Amino acid sequence: MLAKNSSHRRFNPLTGDWILVSPHRTQRPWRGQIEASAKIDLPDYDRDCYLCPGNLRAGGLKNPDYSSTYVFDNDFPALLPEDKGITSSRHEDNFKATQSSASPLFRSERETGICRVVCFSPIHNASIPQLPLHEIESVIQTWVEQMHDLQRYEFIHHIQIFENKGAMMGASNPHPHCQIWATKHIPNEAAKELRAQQDYHNRNGDCLLCDYLREEKSRNERIILEDEYFTLLVPYWAIWPYETMILANRHTSTLIDLNLPEISSLASILRRLTTRYDNLFQTPFPYSMGFHQSPVNAAPNDASHLHAHFYPPLLRSASVRKFMVGYEMLASPQRDLTPERAAAQLGALGDKHYLDSN
Repeated sequence: MLAKNSSHRRFNPLTGDWILVSPHRTQRPWRGQIEASAKIDLPDYDRDCYLCPGNLRAGGLKNPDYSSTYVFDNDFPALLPEDKGITSSRHEDNFKATQSSASPLFRSERETGICRVVCFSPIHNASIPQLPLHEIESVIQTWVEQMHDLQRYEFIHHIQIFENKGAMMGASNPHPHCQIWATKHIPNEAAKELRAQQDYHNRNGDCLLCDYLREEKSRNERIILEDEYFTLLVPYWAIWPYETMILANRHTSTLIDLNLPEISSLASILRRLTTRYDNLFQTPFPYSMGFHQSPVNAAPNDASHLHAHFYPPLLRSASVRKFMVGYEMLASPQRDLTPERAAAQLGALGDKHYLDSN
C-alpha cells in the first residue's frame, strides 16, 4: 500500500503511458505565472462576435438568425475535402517528392477531411452549465445528426467532436461552440486508445472500459456522479489536476447508438460536471473536451467503448494553472494532487451554479 503522500506512477491502459503522481508538491510555494481572470460579464448579444446570429463571420458569410444550434463549415479549416486538393502546383510537386522519397525517415501522406463549427446557442454569454437541459439535449442531437451526415463521405474514418472553452485553452471566441473535425485517417490519440481496447479484447474477450468501469464502481474512490446510463469519474491515470472522464454504462461504441433516455442522461451529466467545474474556483472553468468513439465507414468494432475526456488546466485557483513543460515534455506526464483528492473535491460541490441566484 502506497503512503498517502508518496510519489508513485500509475499506468494508463488506454494509451500504454505511465503518469508520475507527486502529491507532496501541492505544498510548494507558487511564484510563477498568474492568469488573468476570465470575463463573466459578457452580453447576451455581441455585434462584433462572428458567431452571434445575424452577424458577419470572419470568412465573409453572414449567419442566419438562428434560434437553436447552428452548424457551418469552418471558414478557415485545418483540413480540406478530397475534391479540393492543393491549388499550388509547386506545393503539389514538393509534396509528391517527399511522399515518394526512398528513405523511410521521410514519410508523408495527404490528409483530407471536413471541419465544422457547432454553435450551442444563439445566446453569446451562455455556456453548458447555464443552458437548460433540453438545449443541451439539442446539442447532443446535433452531434448525432452531424455524424450521420459526415459518415456519408466514404473517405471519412474518424469523427472528432471537441470543445475548447476559455482563452486559456486557445478558444478564439467566448460564444458557446464546439468543433467537429472528420478525417480520412485515425489520429494519434484515438488510434492509441483503439489499439489498446482491441488488444485487451483479443486477450480477455471483454471490453477494457466495461471492466474498468466495473472496478471503479466496486471501489467507489474516484466516481463523482452516476445514474442509470452514464458515469462521471476522475480516471485512475488522470494527468490534468481535475481531469474527468464520462463513460457510457451500457457497452456502446458511438453517440449514434444512444437512445433518448441516454441522451437526456448525458445532457444532465454534462451540465452537472461543468457546473461543478465553475463552482470549484467560482470562475468560468476552462477545459478541452472531446468524445472518443469507434471509427466510421469501417468494420464493426466490438472493442471500442464510447467515452468523453475533459482536460482542464487549472491547478490551485482560477489564476494558477498546470503547465505541461520540462519533465512532462521530455520524460513523463506528472500531476500534483491525487485523482482521489480531485474526485472528492468535485464530488462535494453542488449542482447549483454559483452565479444562479434562483
